[in-house]
Amino acid sequence: MDTTELSALIEPKEPKKLSIISFSGDFDKLVATFTLATGAAATGYEVNIFFTFWGLDAIKEKKGRAFVGKGFLGKIFGFLMGGLHSAPVSRLNFCGISPGIFRYLMRKKNVATLEELVEAAKALEVNMYACEMAMHILGLQKSDFIHEVKDVLGVATFLDISEGGRTLFI
Repeated sequence: MDTTELSALIEPKEPKKLSIISFSGDFDKLVATFTLATGAAATGYEVNIFFTFWGLDAIKEKKGRAFVGKGFLGKIFGFLMGGLHSAPVSRLNFCGISPGIFRYLMRKKNVATLEELVEAAKALEVNMYACEMAMHILGLQKSDFIHEVKDVLGVATFLDISEGGRTLFI
């Protein structure tokens, strides 16, 4: 065995890390975000999700449409962001019935639904972060989100957390 092979055995490997920037509140994109996050976490990755703008919808505490947020426009945005159950499909939403069709097909095919994927992410201790700037613009506070949101961060801090791993933008 040469020294390169020996050092590869002795030196600890860098931890596997996946960071996801969740920008969209669309049903199909959130399914992709949480499928990748839970799959990676289940196989030993450190997983970090940074929810910004419409992606923040996935981590709202209140289910359905609610006037959350500060100020008139903040409350309107809070209402429009209806949470997981109101997330539209990015294409062919068919006046809002497509998410229900997808949920039906997911259950029928024994595939985890979006809500089940979110619960799995919580159980697998996926690190969930909210974007400070987007929250400020939309008039949201940390208390508007599920308690599993680890922290409210700026971009620079999230980039520091993400360093040394792969980063995806969904």
